[in-house]
Amino acid sequence: MRPTLTHVALHVPNLDACVSFYQQFCAMRVVHQRAGKGSRIVWMAEPGKEHSFIFVIMPGGKDRQLAAEDYSHFGFAVESREHVEQIAERARLAGCLIWAPRDEPYPVGYYCGLRDPAGNYVEFSYGQPLGPGAEHMPLP
Repeated sequence: MRPTLTHVALHVPNLDACVSFYQQFCAMRVVHQRAGKGSRIVWMAEPGKEHSFIFVIMPGGKDRQLAAEDYSHFGFAVESREHVEQIAERARLAGCLIWAPRDEPYPVGYYCGLRDPAGNYVEFSYGQPLGPGAEHMPLP
């Protein structure tokens, strides 16, 4: 049997702020929570992906201060350039936009970036050969 990526676990400084961020910007929802790590542990997933990939969010982390040239991030695909722009505008108003919408050559596409309340970067892209609708696109 081959390994399958099922989750990413994050220690965060403010659990409720991170849960709210991923609900608001990523349309993820809480699929499980339980007592643990001095507070509670929360599992979040995209609708329909509850059994295939989740974020496990736990309290007790420190704020990440990524360097300006550090592009470590979580990547979410969206259905259009307009959706990238809408997310960027909401993030700008919320004070968490770090990369304004921009176009890059294939396979990067059109994207913007946000900073979550723990300091993780989150990218929203359109036109990459990944995610829903990309099955017809060749990999680079």
